[in-house]
Amino acid sequence: MRVKSILTEARQIERAVQLIHLGARLQVLESETDLSYERLLRLYKEVSGKSPSKGQLPFSTDWFMTWQPNIHASLFLNIHEYLNKAAEMDEIDTVIKAYQLYQEQTQAQGLEAMLSVTRAWRLVKFVDNGMLTLTKCSKCNGQFVTHPHEIARHFVCGLCNPPARAGKGRAQGSIQMH
Repeated sequence: MRVKSILTEARQIERAVQLIHLGARLQVLESETDLSYERLLRLYKEVSGKSPSKGQLPFSTDWFMTWQPNIHASLFLNIHEYLNKAAEMDEIDTVIKAYQLYQEQTQAQGLEAMLSVTRAWRLVKFVDNGMLTLTKCSKCNGQFVTHPHEIARHFVCGLCNPPARAGKGRAQGSIQMH
């Protein structure tokens, strides 16, 4: 029994370290591990070399609905959904792996990742709670993050129908979702 608790704790610390390396906020670590706040705080400082950011986590679904964040959130969520179906992993491990793959994809496209691991984690929570969902674009058939009451038959994604101001300013690459 004692060995199991030590192994469980080691796994929790390993998860927390992965999340810290990805830039997760302390609230995510508290929510996803059984480690005490004090231990997480010490671990955060040891791993990152600084104190964790203060303030509340993003709590609104609105950010995910704006043009570029929606494309990034949709890429992440499609990866997450695929891993959920294809691999037997704990939910937080699925978030971690999906986020790592999202980062690889944005880097391969020469783009800056718009989605932080904390926002990615929050996005999964919003989907789990029925506040957001994936809806198929009626033009490209890609799956995009929407509110659950979107009329799917007529939904057109931000890649097929970018807003008028899209692409203005500094050069932007596009993510291939098909």
